[in-house]
Amino acid sequence: MKNLINKRIWVPVVALTILVASSGFKSDFFEIAKQIEIFTTLFKELNMNYVDETNPAELMDSAIKNMLEELDPYTRFLNEQDVEAYKINNAGEYSGIGALVRSYESKLLIVEPYKGYPADKAGLKAGDEIIKIGDITVADFDDNASELLKGANNTSVDVTFVRQGETKTATLNREGVEVDAVPFYDMIDEKTGYIVLSRFNRKASSQTKSALQDLKGKGAERLVLDLRGNPGGLLTEAINVTNLFVPKGELIVTTKSKVKKFNQEYKTKNQPEDLDIPLVVLVDGRSASASEIVSGGLQDLDRAVVMGARSFGKGLVQRPLKLTYGTQLKVTISRYYTPSGRCIQSLDYWNRDEEGNAVRNTQFQEFTTRNGRKVQDGGGVMPDVEIASIRTNNLIDALQQNNIIFDFATDFYFDHSFDTVGDFTFTDSDFGAFKKYAQTQDFSFQTETEELLEQTMNSEDHLLGSNVQEKYKDLLLAINNGKISALDTYQKEIKKNLEDEIIKRYFYREGLYQYYLKHDDAILSATALLGDDSKYNGILR
Repeated sequence: MKNLINKRIWVPVVALTILVASSGFKSDFFEIAKQIEIFTTLFKELNMNYVDETNPAELMDSAIKNMLEELDPYTRFLNEQDVEAYKINNAGEYSGIGALVRSYESKLLIVEPYKGYPADKAGLKAGDEIIKIGDITVADFDDNASELLKGANNTSVDVTFVRQGETKTATLNREGVEVDAVPFYDMIDEKTGYIVLSRFNRKASSQTKSALQDLKGKGAERLVLDLRGNPGGLLTEAINVTNLFVPKGELIVTTKSKVKKFNQEYKTKNQPEDLDIPLVVLVDGRSASASEIVSGGLQDLDRAVVMGARSFGKGLVQRPLKLTYGTQLKVTISRYYTPSGRCIQSLDYWNRDEEGNAVRNTQFQEFTTRNGRKVQDGGGVMPDVEIASIRTNNLIDALQQNNIIFDFATDFYFDHSFDTVGDFTFTDSDFGAFKKYAQTQDFSFQTETEELLEQTMNSEDHLLGSNVQEKYKDLLLAINNGKISALDTYQKEIKKNLEDEIIKRYFYREGLYQYYLKHDDAILSATALLGDDSKYNGILR
């Protein structure tokens, strides 16, 4: 009888719960359907009645992009070409000219030709500006002209480009391009191995494992894993790379979403490669996403010492959802949390400032690693040991974004020659030439002090007299003069960026990594730490 009464009570409760939940769903569904109907009728009437001819595809593309801009920068609409590029990026192979290319309105800029691939074989150099592909002028092409460089193996493409003011032509024979997740590994010294993991495509864990095995065969008893500049990639590969150094069944990432099926715990599934090898992981401000899962997980589990500069702080997970006509929506579905419970997302895209920019987190919570060490959330992965020379700031960002460093490196390459990596030098005199060059270029950046001053003056200038206004101008002039002197203040950091860009011009990326083994501050510091067992273990415990 008691069970019968409980069932009589339980059934209405369940029914009520379902009714409430379904009514909430119906409410959301009705609102979505309502807004779709409004948009459909607006779109139809606009295209039928607007005074001039409209392009429905362009209007819709603009509408979609503007809608998604209100969210985070990782939620993107992918057309058919974007979907193919997304697959290539994850697979680590494609057919084309074998070069990193940056697209502008009137040109394509060769950023880095890959050694031994078509662009390199045809003699293209970083800094070359492609203005014509076949019979198509890049400036007249509405879509991304870099797509014209791709094509089937053994097909050719003619390009017209400008180098140092001179117009040239070349014929490139396309071929299959392998994009390695591990582009370089070697021994730093007799006992220390070094692995560069540059991306998390489907090759990441297998190539890292293979490199580790080879290095151990050469005598490696400790390891430096370099994740600097690694923008991330596949979540599963991040788990598998971490699994190389931690036991099977270890929790690495938890994802949390408003959609229950996306709430998951990701644990290691394989037997580890090496649980004991002393390990240093290098990160910087361009280490993001999967790189932060690996570095944050190994830090939380006290399996590695993290060195370098604070990582990017993405903290978000995307998944491609199929749409019609071969398109997709790459949508942010959840946040991820490291083993200690940290979400390392540094930018708040849902609470923006007056100008619509995402707000950077400034208040952090403390968490503890497995051994009880203090770590923080909300601002990327903070290294256990900071390396000053690889930190960035507004000045360095502005020099990079405005191509000041890139363009100087292009000119430097054509004015100097070096036979081997060991011959390369970048002197104080060379840096002086860079300073003069930078001061002649039209680039600007705003410091936090300027932003605060500008906000204050704009909001209160009617309350302040002309005397204050004049002093304000004097202060701005002093700040601008300070920006010039900042080139000296941050000479070491800027010089490293210059050397990185210049060395690739002569000796490709492989040569840059070879140079790192003897000259890079982070690698030298990591090697010294790994050689001091007491200091290494003291950090972790």
